[in-house]
Parts: sequence; C-alpha cells; structure tokens
Amino acid sequence: MQRSALVVGLGIAGMASAIGLRQAGWRVTVIERAAQRRLGGYFIGLFGTGLSAARRLGVMDAVHTRTPRRAKTWAVTRGGDRTQTGGFLDQPGEPQGVLRGDVEAALFENLGDVEVRYATVPTAIEDVVGGALVSTRDAAGQERCERFDLVVGADGLRSTVRRLVFGPHERFMKPLHAMICAFQLRAQVPYFPVDHGLILAEPRRSLWVFPFEDCAPTALFSYRTRDIDAQFREPPGAVLRRTYGPEPFGEILQHVLDEFDRAEHFLFDSVHQVSMRTWCCGRTVLVGDAACCMTLYSGMGASVGLAAGSLLGRLLARHEGDVEAGLRRWEARLMPFTRQHQRAALFKSQVFTPSGPVAHVLMKGLRLLGGTRRQSDVPSPVEQYFVRPMNVDFAE
Repeated sequence: MQRSALVVGLGIAGMASAIGLRQAGWRVTVIERAAQRRLGGYFIGLFGTGLSAARRLGVMDAVHTRTPRRAKTWAVTRGGDRTQTGGFLDQPGEPQGVLRGDVEAALFENLGDVEVRYATVPTAIEDVVGGALVSTRDAAGQERCERFDLVVGADGLRSTVRRLVFGPHERFMKPLHAMICAFQLRAQVPYFPVDHGLILAEPRRSLWVFPFEDCAPTALFSYRTRDIDAQFREPPGAVLRRTYGPEPFGEILQHVLDEFDRAEHFLFDSVHQVSMRTWCCGRTVLVGDAACCMTLYSGMGASVGLAAGSLLGRLLARHEGDVEAGLRRWEARLMPFTRQHQRAALFKSQVFTPSGPVAHVLMKGLRLLGGTRRQSDVPSPVEQYFVRPMNVDFAE
C-alpha cells in the first residue's frame, strides 16, 4: 500500500521534502497557511550542499543562478567613500547567487501530482500506531481529520507543528538580539554598476546590497537590539529610519530606504536560532527552520532545506519497512552538520553586523583581506572550518 505524508509549509524545505517523498513513492499532501504561494525573494548563496541536493531533486535546471561574472564589492560610508572589499560570493567554496523566489518557483514547478491546500493550518496532531491523526482548519472554518503515515513540519521559525507536538516556542528558540529586513531593489544605488555589491557596516547596524547578473540587486538591513518587541510597534520603514539615524543618511542609505518604501514584498523579522535535541517525535518530523534555524547569517538555510528534503525521501525509501529507522538515520546524518553551521553563524553575525566598535574594526580587516586574497590561494584554517562543510554532499 502506498504510504501517505502531510507536509506543512510550502517553502523551500517543505517543497523539497514533498518532492523527495514523491520520488520515494509516497503520496504527498501539502498544506500552507497563506492563501497563495508567497512571491518575491532576496539573495541566497547556494553552496555545493544545496546545488547537489537540487540536482537529486531534479530541479537544478530550473534554478536560475545569477552569479555576476564581473562583480566587485565595495565597503562604503555614509559620505560616499568606497574601498574594494570581499563580498559574500568572494569566499572560497564557489557559492552561486540566486533569488529565493527562483528556488521556490523551481521546486513548485516540479511538485508533480502533490496536492496543495492553501489557507489551511494544523490544529491538532495525535500519534497513533503506524501514523498520525491530523486535524486541520481552512480559511472558511472547515475542519477535517485525516490519518497520515508521516507528518513533516516545514512551517518555519515559529512552527505550528513544533508547538503542537514538541512544546512552546520559548523552549527551542534562541534569540540573537538582532533584526533583519531583506527585499529587492527596483534600481541599483546611484553611481554603482548593477553587478556591484555594497557593504555599509557600522557598530550594531549594517546595510548589504547583493548584486546579480541579470536583475536588480537585493538589500539587507541588519541591526542589533535588546528590545525586539519594540521593533514591531511601528511600520518597518519608520523603525529603519529611526535605527539608522539620527546621523544624516547620505545618498546610499537614503536611496535604499526610499526603495524599501516602494517594495512590494519584504522580510522584516527578528533573528533566532532553533536548537533541539531531536527533530522526530513518533511519526512527526521537523525540517528546515522549524527544526534547526541557523539564521540568514549562516548562508546555509536554503541549502540545508534542499538537502534535508532530498535525504529524507532517499532514506525512507532505503528503510521502506521501517519508517522510524529511516528517520533516525536521517537525523543522525544531518544534525551534526547543522549544529556546526549554527556555531559558525554566531561568528558570521559579526561579519554581517558588528556588535560594537572593536568587532567593527576586526570585521572590516577580514573583509579587506578577503577582497585581496587570490582565488588560487590555499584557504586558511578559519576559511576551511566555515567553507568545507558548505559543500558536503548528502548522497546516501
């Protein structure tokens, strides 16, 4: 008899899991809280781990890589001074620049016969012998209860599945006391080529502009704060202007803030990591940010989501007669990898947004070193620690 799975969440990890399970012969249903597939996107760097998983999922040809061929990255000041420096795509490991929306579109186009139900959320999950009973409710208030052989929680940082099965958010979410705002620009910052990136870094706040080969850049505001709740009491635009003041913005910051006012889609949220001892409970498993959010600073969220979904399907196919054994093997393969990247993200958060004046000076020096290092140089031990795990191929 064909096994059935319910995937909660239509993001990268959810759709990768749906495709991986379908490849393994499962009948898959996806439910999504939103009324339609989310559009828009921001910069993602895909390393070898994500690229190899995309190939195994059969979506690599549809993932539109946009790495600039003649890119440069500039460290800039509010006054307009610029110095060439190392950017995200300059680091060892040959990351590929993509838009998040491109990855999601490629996965969506390859869902095949997977059923997708929008505006639907789980309200209860009960473990039963050989499966789980899931109660759901849609936007019209219609409720239904169904049995599935597996439930996959891929519903993000504040996962409803995790709360229903594992416990309250506070038990697993570790705050990094920071905020991010990511969105796509309509026009590049004046006086910079469209394929050039910018880094305006100051103690406790920064602006990054990520370039692409064939579309407008995306921007990332990142800043540190001890009062997360206060960041949601005003419109994001007002919060950003207050945070990056009271000094004069200058032409670069002013342009990006004005672009934000016109942005149709954006991400504005607090930064947390998710730490759990296990991602499995009975026939429920968590993937992506619901299981192990490493934060945008890690650069590995999309790659891990793709790898987790691909590996889940293959290991369940290998352990066809024992779902629990397949889940244990899957978790054992992925968890050490994600924990290393969570540790690395704590350092990388300093690269993105220095926590104070001393960190600002140190990170500026590291970026300048990255901008002058030749590609043929042997990576330093620090670079090897951060980069080598980005190219792990989970080809079980």
